[in-house]
Amino acid sequence: MRLFLALLACLLMSGCATTRDNPDPWEGLNRATYAFNDALDVAVLKPIAKGYQFVTPAFMQEGVNNFFDNLEDVATSLNNFLQGKPKEGFSDAGRFLANSIFGVFGLWDVATPLGLEKHYEDFGQTLGVWGVPAGPYFVIPLLGPSSARDAPARAVDPLWYYMFQSIEPERLYWGLWGFEKVRTRANLLKAESILDQAALDKYTFIRDAWLQRRQNQVYDGNPPREKEE
Repeated sequence: MRLFLALLACLLMSGCATTRDNPDPWEGLNRATYAFNDALDVAVLKPIAKGYQFVTPAFMQEGVNNFFDNLEDVATSLNNFLQGKPKEGFSDAGRFLANSIFGVFGLWDVATPLGLEKHYEDFGQTLGVWGVPAGPYFVIPLLGPSSARDAPARAVDPLWYYMFQSIEPERLYWGLWGFEKVRTRANLLKAESILDQAALDKYTFIRDAWLQRRQNQVYDGNPPREKEE
């Protein structure tokens, strides 16, 4: 793990290697990692996700999604404060408290009807707001699309570390981690059919869509216009 984190740190420091015209200078490595991730998904994760979706009633899937979304509100709240958005930060903190107390540990979303809007913020977005360049596009083994700026935070996964580091036995921690990945994959099954129909080159389609979406996330839907040459 330390070696992997050191590699990611090197990737972050080499972020200046990218250019606006070539956001993917490591395409050869990224395509190989994408192929590995895709093969693992087809062989393992996708069948498990389909099984989960098949045996789990819709209302239970919604409760599971609400539970994990509620945990994400903690990190979202902190990152909103770090980005200088206290209104959104207090709103997401309120969501967490309301859903944890009145929504039975977040299984029910009672905060949205109360007018507490849900936001999605992470530390990679915070770094972007602080002016850290995205750097080259980078596909993380097992985790998928990212960038040199975002990869370290995604690999460490601070939300899981700080909230669940005390869980014993350790296999319960990894069980929760794996369950979260399965439910996330199950939520993407419908979108996958659209990808299969729309993309001649899935790698390029996913890369371009991810980069555009990430840019919009960092600038809250209002990215700056590129200067004309």
